[in-house]
Amino acid sequence: MRKTIAAGVVAGFALAAGFIAPAQAISPTTADLSVLHGIPDTPVDVYVNGELTLDDFQPGDLAGPLDLAAGDYEVALTAPDAADDSAPILGPATLTLEAGKSYTATANLDEAGTPALNLFTNDIATTNAGEGRLTVRHVAAAPAVDVLAGGSAVISSLVNPDEATLNLPVGTLSVSVAAAGTTDPLIGPADVAVQDGVLTIVYAWGSLEGENLALAVQTVTVGHTTPGGVPSGTAGYAAERDAMTQALWIAGIAIALGAASVAVVLVARRARTARIDG
Repeated sequence: MRKTIAAGVVAGFALAAGFIAPAQAISPTTADLSVLHGIPDTPVDVYVNGELTLDDFQPGDLAGPLDLAAGDYEVALTAPDAADDSAPILGPATLTLEAGKSYTATANLDEAGTPALNLFTNDIATTNAGEGRLTVRHVAAAPAVDVLAGGSAVISSLVNPDEATLNLPVGTLSVSVAAAGTTDPLIGPADVAVQDGVLTIVYAWGSLEGENLALAVQTVTVGHTTPGGVPSGTAGYAAERDAMTQALWIAGIAIALGAASVAVVLVARRARTARIDG
């Protein structure tokens, strides 16, 4: 367990801004988990099932995706360099991961400014060709907000810890976050790219009172469906791979049975010939 998570962290640990990863969660036994640290000014160590898995995890950082067996995982956050997880500053909390799904866990502040853990399920369904998917998540110590694109509200009255999702044409959006019913940005504006067959997740995190509100961006390649209905991208490849694997197994069994039948016939013929010659 510890080796699996550590390997994933070494391979996938990066700053949240610009973080790009393929959806690996399409599996009958495993799920993907990314972790976003959204508590300002609070570096932590992260323990999973009692094992230190993220050391000196910094605010704004994103780790993963980690490929994990489906099941329950107990997560606790401690001060850096703690001897163990016996005195957590957050948790322990149980995260339940289902096979075939992609998740992002966030350590963040709730609306009142209290540290909290949230588990989000990422929508990795394929998009239409020429479209991408935008998800906005409110994980900041702030009241309800509107998400503005080009100065107009595209998502209204989003509260912590809710999310909203839109399928949009490919392009670049100037995104900002404002208090609900207003247009004066609290965060941004910042350019966010909507990419073909990509899930882009924007997190509003930090604290309004602490004057450290920020955006974090996570992207997951999900693929798209062509006009003919054929899925492309990671999800499509996984489905085709499973179908191909099944077909190869069936073909292999058929070939084996056919070979066995031929062998039986040849043995029978040889035995009959031997009796005639004798």
